[in-house]
Order: sequence, then C-alpha cells, then structure tokens
Amino acid sequence: MSREPLTAIQTPHAPAAIGPYAQGRTGSLSGRWIVSSGQVGLDPATGKLVPGGVGAETERALQNLDAVLNAAHAGLGDVVKTTVFLADMGDFAAMNEVYGRFFPEPKPARSTVAVRSLPRDARVEIEAWAFLP
Repeated sequence: MSREPLTAIQTPHAPAAIGPYAQGRTGSLSGRWIVSSGQVGLDPATGKLVPGGVGAETERALQNLDAVLNAAHAGLGDVVKTTVFLADMGDFAAMNEVYGRFFPEPKPARSTVAVRSLPRDARVEIEAWAFLP
C-alpha cells in the first residue's frame, strides 16, 4: 500500500516553534489528517504574548491555529477535535466566549484541562486535529 509521506507544516503567519516540534503535520490515508501543535497567544510579528488577558490570548491563539491549518490548505471548519489547556480554570468562561465565535457548526469535539503553567506564561494553549476527506 502506497501512501503520501508525513510532512511538516511551516508558516510565517503563526509563531515559529519555540522548541523541538513542528507547527503541524499532515499525511494521507483515504483522506488527510492535519495535527497542529499547541498554539498560544503569541503575535507572530513580534514573538510576544498579546496583551489583554485570556480573551485576547484565545483570539490570537485561534488566529495562529487557523494560519497553521491554512498553510496545509485547511481551515477551522475542518477541525474535528481540539484540546484547550488553561493556566487557570477560572478563565474558562472568557476563553469559551471567544472560542465559540471561531468555529462554524458543527463545532469540533473538545477537551479542556487546567495545567500548572504554559510556555511563555500564556493563559491558554489550543491544539487541534483536522481532517480533509
């Protein structure tokens, strides 16, 4: 069985990886899965966390996630599963309000977990699995 090799996704429209990982990966088996690395609220132009708290960080993280997906010829409408990491579960409502505006129906499945800390002292990090048939 022949298959397309797995490839890395790299775009300047989302922050560069700050560790040994890719912004995302893609491959093929009767469709194409796209798996993103976690995106935080870093401005890709400055490499700095956006100001304004968890709402602003969630918006920027989702814009970064969309940029990674776009680099693989996909978008937020192709996302089937996300994982949201919060530095404080008290930020859930503010994150959820912004998150809900970004995904079309049907919304992807989601897990949300609280963690002790995130890279660059971010308040939120979001990763996703998308599928293109």
